[in-house]
Amino acid sequence: MIDLRSDTITKPTEEMRRAMYEAEVGDDVYGEDPTVQRLEEKATEILGKEAALFVTSGTQGNQIAVLTHCQPGNEVLLEEDAHIFYYEGGAISAFAGVQTRTIKGERGKIRPDLLKNAVRGDDIHFPETGLICIENTHNRAGGAIVPIENMREVHQVAQEHKIPVHLDGARLFNAAAELELPVSAFTEHTTTVQICLSKGLGAPAGSIIAGSNAFIQRARKWRKRLGGGLRQVGVLAAPGMIAITKMADRLKEDHVRARNLAEGLKAIEELEIVNQVDTNIVVADIENTGKSVGQLLEDLKAQGILAVPFGPTTIRLTTHHHITDRDIKQTLRVFHQLLQPVQK
Repeated sequence: MIDLRSDTITKPTEEMRRAMYEAEVGDDVYGEDPTVQRLEEKATEILGKEAALFVTSGTQGNQIAVLTHCQPGNEVLLEEDAHIFYYEGGAISAFAGVQTRTIKGERGKIRPDLLKNAVRGDDIHFPETGLICIENTHNRAGGAIVPIENMREVHQVAQEHKIPVHLDGARLFNAAAELELPVSAFTEHTTTVQICLSKGLGAPAGSIIAGSNAFIQRARKWRKRLGGGLRQVGVLAAPGMIAITKMADRLKEDHVRARNLAEGLKAIEELEIVNQVDTNIVVADIENTGKSVGQLLEDLKAQGILAVPFGPTTIRLTTHHHITDRDIKQTLRVFHQLLQPVQK
Protein backbone atom coordinates (compact mmCIF):
# COMPACT_ATOMS: atom_id res chain seq x y z
CA MET A 1 0.00 0.00 0.00
CA ILE A 2 1.06 3.58 -0.69
CA ASP A 3 0.02 5.15 2.58
CA LEU A 4 -0.68 8.89 2.23
CA ARG A 5 -3.04 9.11 5.20
CA SER A 6 -0.59 10.94 7.45
CA ASP A 7 3.07 11.36 8.32
CA THR A 8 2.16 9.76 11.67
CA ILE A 9 2.28 6.31 10.06
CA THR A 10 6.05 6.40 9.54
CA LYS A 11 8.06 3.54 11.00
CA PRO A 12 11.44 4.00 12.68
CA THR A 13 14.54 3.74 10.53
CA GLU A 14 17.06 0.94 11.01
CA GLU A 15 19.35 3.42 12.76
CA MET A 16 16.52 4.28 15.14
CA ARG A 17 15.84 0.61 15.86
CA ARG A 18 19.50 0.00 16.68
CA ALA A 19 19.52 3.06 18.92
CA MET A 20 16.45 1.77 20.76
CA TYR A 21 18.11 -1.59 21.37
CA GLU A 22 21.35 -0.05 22.57
CA ALA A 23 19.86 2.84 24.58
CA GLU A 24 21.26 3.48 28.02
CA VAL A 25 18.24 3.74 30.32
CA GLY A 26 17.21 4.64 33.85
CA ASP A 27 14.07 5.68 35.71
CA ASP A 28 13.00 8.97 34.14
CA VAL A 29 10.49 9.78 36.90
CA TYR A 30 13.52 9.94 39.20
CA GLY A 31 15.34 11.95 36.52
CA GLU A 32 17.80 9.11 36.00
CA ASP A 33 17.43 8.21 32.33
CA PRO A 34 20.58 9.52 30.62
CA THR A 35 19.19 9.11 27.10
CA VAL A 36 16.14 11.21 27.94
CA GLN A 37 18.41 13.81 29.52
CA ARG A 38 20.52 14.04 26.37
CA LEU A 39 17.41 14.36 24.19
CA GLU A 40 15.98 17.13 26.36
CA GLU A 41 19.30 18.99 26.39
CA LYS A 42 19.57 18.78 22.59
CA ALA A 43 15.95 19.85 22.15
CA THR A 44 16.55 22.81 24.44
CA GLU A 45 19.43 23.90 22.22
CA ILE A 46 17.53 23.45 18.94
CA LEU A 47 14.32 25.08 20.18
CA GLY A 48 16.11 28.02 21.77
CA LYS A 49 14.53 27.67 25.20
CA GLU A 50 15.87 27.21 28.73
CA ALA A 51 14.56 23.70 29.30
CA ALA A 52 12.64 20.87 27.61
CA LEU A 53 10.54 17.88 28.63
CA PHE A 54 9.90 14.59 26.82
CA VAL A 55 6.16 13.77 26.72
CA THR A 56 4.19 10.91 25.27
CA SER A 57 2.41 12.75 22.45
CA GLY A 58 1.72 16.11 20.85
CA THR A 59 -1.75 16.22 22.34
CA GLN A 60 -0.37 15.54 25.81
CA GLY A 61 2.25 18.23 25.29
CA ASN A 62 -0.39 20.78 24.33
CA GLN A 63 -2.56 19.82 27.31
CA ILE A 64 0.38 20.15 29.70
CA ALA A 65 1.12 23.60 28.28
CA VAL A 66 -2.47 24.78 28.83
CA LEU A 67 -2.60 23.28 32.31
CA THR A 68 0.69 24.90 33.26
CA HIS A 69 -0.11 28.34 31.85
CA CYS A 70 -3.78 28.66 32.82
CA GLN A 71 -6.13 28.66 35.79
CA PRO A 72 -9.63 27.13 35.71
CA GLY A 73 -12.05 29.67 34.29
CA ASN A 74 -9.50 31.22 31.95
CA GLU A 75 -10.09 31.65 28.23
CA VAL A 76 -7.69 30.44 25.56
CA LEU A 77 -7.53 32.32 22.25
CA LEU A 78 -6.68 30.36 19.13
CA GLU A 79 -7.31 30.22 15.39
CA GLU A 80 -10.66 28.68 14.45
CA ASP A 81 -9.19 25.56 12.81
CA ALA A 82 -6.37 25.00 15.29
CA HIS A 83 -5.55 21.38 16.11
CA ILE A 84 -5.93 22.05 19.85
CA PHE A 85 -9.50 23.21 19.23
CA TYR A 86 -10.45 20.85 16.40
CA TYR A 87 -8.79 17.49 17.04
CA GLU A 88 -8.01 17.07 20.75
CA GLY A 89 -11.39 15.98 22.04
CA GLY A 90 -12.12 19.16 23.98
CA ALA A 91 -9.29 18.15 26.31
CA ILE A 92 -8.35 21.62 27.45
CA SER A 93 -11.89 22.13 28.71
CA ALA A 94 -12.06 18.65 30.27
CA PHE A 95 -8.69 18.84 32.02
CA ALA A 96 -7.81 22.50 32.54
CA GLY A 97 -11.33 23.87 33.04
CA VAL A 98 -10.78 26.61 30.48
CA GLN A 99 -12.93 27.75 27.59
CA THR A 100 -11.82 28.44 24.05
CA ARG A 101 -12.47 31.51 21.94
CA THR A 102 -11.66 31.05 18.29
CA ILE A 103 -10.52 33.73 15.88
CA LYS A 104 -11.07 33.56 12.13
CA GLY A 105 -7.75 33.03 10.38
CA GLU A 106 -6.24 33.11 6.92
CA ARG A 107 -4.13 30.06 6.09
CA GLY A 108 -3.54 29.57 9.80
CA LYS A 109 -2.59 33.19 10.48
CA ILE A 110 -4.33 35.17 13.21
CA ARG A 111 -4.85 38.84 12.39
CA PRO A 112 -3.29 40.93 15.17
CA ASP A 113 -6.19 43.40 15.20
CA LEU A 114 -8.73 40.60 15.68
CA LEU A 115 -6.56 39.09 18.37
CA LYS A 116 -6.25 42.39 20.20
CA ASN A 117 -10.03 42.82 20.13
CA ALA A 118 -10.51 39.29 21.49
CA VAL A 119 -8.40 39.83 24.59
CA ARG A 120 -10.76 40.25 27.53
CA GLY A 121 -10.78 43.42 29.59
CA ASP A 122 -10.85 43.67 33.36
CA ASP A 123 -14.51 42.92 34.00
CA ILE A 124 -16.06 40.50 36.47
CA HIS A 125 -18.36 39.21 33.73
CA PHE A 126 -15.47 38.03 31.54
CA PRO A 127 -13.01 35.16 31.82
CA GLU A 128 -9.38 36.25 31.95
CA THR A 129 -7.43 35.56 28.78
CA GLY A 130 -4.93 33.00 30.06
CA LEU A 131 -3.15 31.90 26.88
CA ILE A 132 -2.83 32.48 23.14
CA CYS A 133 -2.15 29.38 21.03
CA ILE A 134 -0.76 29.37 17.50
CA GLU A 135 0.04 26.47 15.16
CA ASN A 136 2.87 26.12 12.65
CA THR A 137 2.71 24.44 10.22
CA HIS A 138 -1.08 24.59 10.24
CA ASN A 139 -2.71 21.24 9.60
CA ARG A 140 -6.21 22.26 8.50
CA ALA A 141 -4.78 25.03 6.37
CA GLY A 142 -3.08 22.27 4.39
CA GLY A 143 0.32 22.32 6.04
CA ALA A 144 0.60 26.08 5.59
CA ILE A 145 3.64 27.86 6.98
CA VAL A 146 2.54 30.69 9.25
CA PRO A 147 4.97 33.55 8.47
CA ILE A 148 7.41 34.53 11.18
CA GLU A 149 6.25 38.13 10.84
CA ASN A 150 2.72 37.08 11.79
CA MET A 151 4.07 35.16 14.78
CA ARG A 152 6.01 38.26 15.81
CA GLU A 153 2.86 40.41 15.59
CA VAL A 154 0.86 37.92 17.66
CA HIS A 155 3.64 37.81 20.25
CA GLN A 156 3.69 41.60 20.45
CA VAL A 157 -0.03 41.71 21.20
CA ALA A 158 0.48 39.03 23.85
CA GLN A 159 3.33 40.91 25.48
CA GLU A 160 1.28 44.11 25.61
CA HIS A 161 -1.34 42.25 27.63
CA LYS A 162 1.11 40.03 29.57
CA ILE A 163 -0.37 36.83 28.09
CA PRO A 164 1.83 33.80 27.31
CA VAL A 165 1.95 32.33 23.79
CA HIS A 166 2.09 28.57 23.19
CA LEU A 167 3.12 27.22 19.80
CA ASP A 168 1.69 23.90 18.66
CA GLY A 169 4.67 23.10 16.46
CA ALA A 170 3.80 19.48 15.71
CA ARG A 171 5.25 20.00 12.21
CA LEU A 172 7.43 23.01 12.99
CA PHE A 173 10.51 21.30 11.57
CA ASN A 174 8.74 21.21 8.19
CA ALA A 175 8.37 24.98 8.24
CA ALA A 176 12.00 25.47 9.25
CA ALA A 177 13.25 23.08 6.57
CA GLU A 178 11.21 24.69 3.81
CA LEU A 179 12.36 28.22 4.67
CA GLU A 180 15.91 27.02 5.47
CA LEU A 181 15.81 28.67 8.88
CA PRO A 182 16.69 27.38 12.35
CA VAL A 183 13.72 26.23 14.36
CA SER A 184 14.59 28.86 16.96
CA ALA A 185 13.75 31.59 14.42
CA PHE A 186 10.10 30.61 15.00
CA THR A 187 10.19 29.80 18.70
CA GLU A 188 11.72 33.14 19.72
CA HIS A 189 8.23 34.60 19.25
CA THR A 190 6.63 32.17 21.71
CA THR A 191 6.65 31.48 25.43
CA THR A 192 6.47 27.71 25.03
CA VAL A 193 6.49 25.22 22.16
CA GLN A 194 5.51 21.62 21.48
CA ILE A 195 7.08 19.61 18.66
CA CYS A 196 6.27 16.06 17.52
CA LEU A 197 9.02 13.50 17.02
CA SER A 198 6.66 10.97 15.44
CA LYS A 199 5.46 12.74 12.30
CA GLY A 200 7.82 13.73 9.49
CA LEU A 201 10.81 13.23 11.78
CA GLY A 202 9.99 9.53 11.85
CA ALA A 203 10.40 8.52 15.50
CA PRO A 204 7.95 5.86 16.73
CA ALA A 205 6.48 7.98 19.54
CA GLY A 206 6.90 11.04 21.67
CA SER A 207 6.96 14.81 21.63
CA ILE A 208 8.92 17.60 23.29
CA ILE A 209 7.66 20.69 25.09
CA ALA A 210 10.06 23.52 25.85
CA GLY A 211 10.04 26.82 27.69
CA SER A 212 11.58 28.46 30.73
CA ASN A 213 13.10 26.48 33.59
CA ALA A 214 10.19 27.47 35.82
CA PHE A 215 7.63 26.40 33.21
CA ILE A 216 9.22 22.98 32.70
CA GLN A 217 9.42 22.40 36.44
CA ARG A 218 5.67 22.93 36.74
CA ALA A 219 5.00 21.03 33.50
CA ARG A 220 6.85 17.99 34.83
CA LYS A 221 4.31 17.72 37.65
CA TRP A 222 1.40 18.04 35.22
CA ARG A 223 2.97 15.28 33.10
CA LYS A 224 2.99 13.06 36.19
CA ARG A 225 -0.63 13.94 36.99
CA LEU A 226 -1.66 12.95 33.46
CA GLY A 227 0.06 9.58 33.74
CA GLY A 228 2.92 10.61 31.50
CA GLY A 229 5.72 9.88 33.95
CA LEU A 230 7.44 6.96 32.24
CA ARG A 231 10.26 4.81 33.54
CA GLN A 232 13.01 3.41 31.27
CA VAL A 233 11.85 5.62 28.43
CA GLY A 234 15.32 6.03 26.92
CA VAL A 235 14.26 3.37 24.42
CA LEU A 236 11.92 6.01 22.95
CA ALA A 237 14.20 9.00 23.53
CA ALA A 238 17.00 7.38 21.51
CA PRO A 239 15.11 7.44 18.18
CA GLY A 240 13.86 10.90 19.14
CA MET A 241 17.46 12.12 19.23
CA ILE A 242 18.02 10.80 15.71
CA ALA A 243 14.75 12.42 14.64
CA ILE A 244 15.75 15.96 15.66
CA THR A 245 19.41 15.72 14.63
CA LYS A 246 19.25 13.79 11.35
CA MET A 247 15.72 13.48 9.94
CA ALA A 248 15.02 17.21 9.68
CA ASP A 249 17.50 17.60 6.83
CA ARG A 250 15.43 15.47 4.46
CA LEU A 251 11.97 17.03 5.04
CA LYS A 252 12.19 19.19 1.91
CA GLU A 253 12.13 15.98 -0.13
CA ASP A 254 8.61 15.36 1.21
CA HIS A 255 7.61 18.90 0.23
CA VAL A 256 8.87 18.44 -3.33
CA ARG A 257 6.92 15.21 -3.68
CA ALA A 258 3.78 16.83 -2.29
CA ARG A 259 4.03 19.63 -4.85
CA ASN A 260 4.62 17.10 -7.64
CA LEU A 261 1.54 15.22 -6.50
CA ALA A 262 -0.54 18.41 -6.43
CA GLU A 263 0.61 19.43 -9.91
CA GLY A 264 -0.28 16.01 -11.27
CA LEU A 265 -3.72 16.07 -9.69
CA LYS A 266 -4.43 19.51 -11.13
CA ALA A 267 -4.41 17.87 -14.58
CA ILE A 268 -7.66 16.11 -13.65
CA GLU A 269 -10.33 18.64 -14.52
CA GLU A 270 -12.83 17.52 -11.88
CA LEU A 271 -10.33 17.79 -9.02
CA GLU A 272 -9.43 21.05 -7.32
CA ILE A 273 -6.37 21.44 -5.13
CA VAL A 274 -7.67 23.77 -2.44
CA ASN A 275 -4.49 24.51 -0.50
CA GLN A 276 -1.25 26.22 -1.39
CA VAL A 277 1.20 23.35 -0.92
CA ASP A 278 3.84 24.84 1.37
CA THR A 279 5.03 21.59 2.89
CA ASN A 280 3.92 17.95 2.84
CA ILE A 281 0.10 18.12 2.74
CA VAL A 282 -2.19 18.15 -0.30
CA VAL A 283 -5.93 18.79 0.07
CA ALA A 284 -8.14 17.99 -2.92
CA ASP A 285 -11.81 18.87 -3.40
CA ILE A 286 -13.54 16.00 -5.23
CA GLU A 287 -17.07 17.44 -5.38
CA ASN A 288 -17.12 17.52 -9.19
CA THR A 289 -15.87 13.95 -9.67
CA GLY A 290 -19.29 12.38 -9.23
CA LYS A 291 -17.99 10.35 -6.28
CA SER A 292 -18.48 10.80 -2.56
CA VAL A 293 -15.44 11.08 -0.32
CA GLY A 294 -16.10 7.63 1.11
CA GLN A 295 -16.52 6.06 -2.32
CA LEU A 296 -13.35 7.57 -3.74
CA LEU A 297 -11.31 6.57 -0.70
CA GLU A 298 -12.56 2.98 -1.04
CA ASP A 299 -11.74 2.99 -4.76
CA LEU A 300 -8.26 4.30 -4.02
CA LYS A 301 -7.74 1.69 -1.31
CA ALA A 302 -8.73 -1.06 -3.73
CA GLN A 303 -5.93 0.19 -5.99
CA GLY A 304 -3.37 0.31 -3.19
CA ILE A 305 -3.61 4.00 -2.21
CA LEU A 306 -4.58 5.21 1.27
CA ALA A 307 -5.81 8.75 1.99
CA VAL A 308 -8.13 10.34 4.57
CA PRO A 309 -11.32 12.43 4.50
CA PHE A 310 -10.78 16.10 5.30
CA GLY A 311 -14.26 17.55 4.94
CA PRO A 312 -17.60 16.85 3.25
CA THR A 313 -16.01 16.99 -0.23
CA THR A 314 -12.27 17.01 0.47
CA ILE A 315 -9.54 14.44 1.02
CA ARG A 316 -6.01 14.85 2.37
CA LEU A 317 -2.82 13.23 1.11
CA THR A 318 0.38 13.57 3.14
CA THR A 319 3.91 12.74 2.05
CA HIS A 320 6.62 11.41 4.38
CA HIS A 321 9.93 9.57 4.28
CA HIS A 322 8.37 6.26 3.16
CA ILE A 323 6.90 7.88 0.03
CA THR A 324 9.11 7.77 -3.07
CA ASP A 325 8.97 9.45 -6.47
CA ARG A 326 7.73 6.14 -7.84
CA ASP A 327 4.88 6.16 -5.30
CA ILE A 328 3.83 9.63 -6.47
CA LYS A 329 3.77 8.51 -10.10
CA GLN A 330 1.73 5.42 -9.22
CA THR A 331 -0.71 7.50 -7.15
CA LEU A 332 -1.26 9.85 -10.09
CA ARG A 333 -1.80 6.90 -12.43
CA VAL A 334 -4.47 5.50 -10.11
CA PHE A 335 -6.26 8.85 -9.80
CA HIS A 336 -6.32 9.24 -13.57
CA GLN A 337 -7.59 5.68 -14.03
CA LEU A 338 -10.37 6.16 -11.51
CA LEU A 339 -11.49 9.59 -12.67
CA GLN A 340 -10.75 9.47 -16.40
CA PRO A 341 -14.11 7.82 -17.20
CA VAL A 342 -15.82 10.82 -15.60
CA GLN A 343 -13.79 13.15 -17.80
CA LYS A 344 -14.99 11.36 -20.94
